[in-house]
Amino acid sequence: MAEINNFIKTIMENDLREGKVDAIVTRFPPEPNAYLHIGHARAIITNFELAKAFNGTTNLRFDDTNPAKEDKEFVDGIIEDLAWLGYKPNNVFYGSDYFEKTYEKAILLIKKGLAYVDDLSQEEMSKYRGTLTEPGKNSPWRDRTIEENLKLFEEMKEGKYKDGEKTLRAKIDMSHPNINMRDPAMYRILHLNHHRQGTKWCIFPMYDFAHPLQDAFEGITHSLCSLEYDNHRILYDWFVEKCEMEHVPHQYEFGRLNITNTIMSKRYLRALVDAGKVSGYDDPRMPTLCGLRRKGFTPDAIRNFILGTGLSRINSTVEADTLDEELRQDLKLKALRPNAVINPLKVIIDNYPEGQVEWNEAPNNTENPELGSRKLSFSREVYIERDDFIEQKPNKNWKRLALGVEVRLMRAYFIKATSVEKDENGNIICVHATYDPDTKRSDFNDRKPNGNLHYVDAATAIPAEFRLLEPLMVDETEENKDLDFMERLNPNSLIISNGYVESFLADTKPLDHYQFIRNGYFVTDKDSTKDKLVFNRTCGLKSSFKK
Repeated sequence: MAEINNFIKTIMENDLREGKVDAIVTRFPPEPNAYLHIGHARAIITNFELAKAFNGTTNLRFDDTNPAKEDKEFVDGIIEDLAWLGYKPNNVFYGSDYFEKTYEKAILLIKKGLAYVDDLSQEEMSKYRGTLTEPGKNSPWRDRTIEENLKLFEEMKEGKYKDGEKTLRAKIDMSHPNINMRDPAMYRILHLNHHRQGTKWCIFPMYDFAHPLQDAFEGITHSLCSLEYDNHRILYDWFVEKCEMEHVPHQYEFGRLNITNTIMSKRYLRALVDAGKVSGYDDPRMPTLCGLRRKGFTPDAIRNFILGTGLSRINSTVEADTLDEELRQDLKLKALRPNAVINPLKVIIDNYPEGQVEWNEAPNNTENPELGSRKLSFSREVYIERDDFIEQKPNKNWKRLALGVEVRLMRAYFIKATSVEKDENGNIICVHATYDPDTKRSDFNDRKPNGNLHYVDAATAIPAEFRLLEPLMVDETEENKDLDFMERLNPNSLIISNGYVESFLADTKPLDHYQFIRNGYFVTDKDSTKDKLVFNRTCGLKSSFKK
């Protein structure tokens, strides 16, 4: 695995050396309102790997302070994703665990004259806030007395007001150059059922208020977040200071990771699911971690990809094939390499004994003898890839089968195509051939074949469905760059082909990985059954990226 080395690691080293902290404590704080995607993997891996580098710890904390969008389904999915990636948090916390403590800190700020209950609507608050070049103006309710604010906030908690009727705001500075400091909202009213708290609470803390306090409650030393929160750090520090937190955490920002032709927005991913453009969040075309898992990506490939992209203070974009290449490197010596024919064409070997089946030894991975070998059957009828045959050899570079041309079937014999059968539309439905029984020897050098083709024996073949996956979005061009993302969806993102695999795969299980000879890396899908095997193509054998 790639070694982690970045500017935050240097900060941690210095903080430990200078005695600013005794131990490194980080956290991964997802909101349980969606499934995690590959962008979240950067946050997960960065937090866990940095803490591990210093023998520190990492908490998983669910930011469940907005019951309007959160669900236990997402909580369970996030826990499963972390376990799959190989990370076990030191503790599992919920933001809602701290509702009582957070409420007490809000009372403290009111008593210090640093928070007030406001009657402005959300739209009015936005108008009062000002712009980047113009200062905001004070709310008419900004100068309520401490006693009145305490009374109103208690009534908010008791459910005496409707959603949006009142808001608790921090009293900072409506002319501050940083808009986030212009009396930000701390609490809003939401009469909704919370997935853990039920109806106990009808006021919920805003992220900017709750998050720094939660970090402080847990003793987080380095609060890592994406660059979009850079302008929020001053507010983070203000709340920690004014709430008189015993532990003082510090926020550090890093750049987001973008991947070409990859949708990295929870809102857009939800839209795809809601519109039925995909089968669900775990559709193997989705960049969600559960989708990538189903597509066949491994935890090691994803970790190496994230660590290999580095970490900086600027947003970055990498080619999607970079992740594919990490998968190839990870599975190169791990994956078994059986035969599969995705677009089959039957070949009948007329001079082979009818009803006879022979079994030949075949290595499971030619580059890793430790994976052993298997028995590969051969009989009178076999399937080859349709693209491996053409009636007339077009030129000397054609290294596959054609009429009058001889090729070797891997681990078996030389065959020569003699004739074809066609349907009423002129499509080839079968190739007739002959074989030479003397060519089975591996040291046979009397003549050179016109290629070496993989095959599946028809006598023992197992039907299989192959899901050939491409990116959900087409490449960005000058012509389509301004289109809505739904209009840039790739119509060929899923192509289903029906073919065959060798009998060796009869007992394959979901998430079993294979390198199908000449066809790419595949994984057994969860839809696979004994009667109908299903495989997803993870990626091709070689990069498709053109520089």
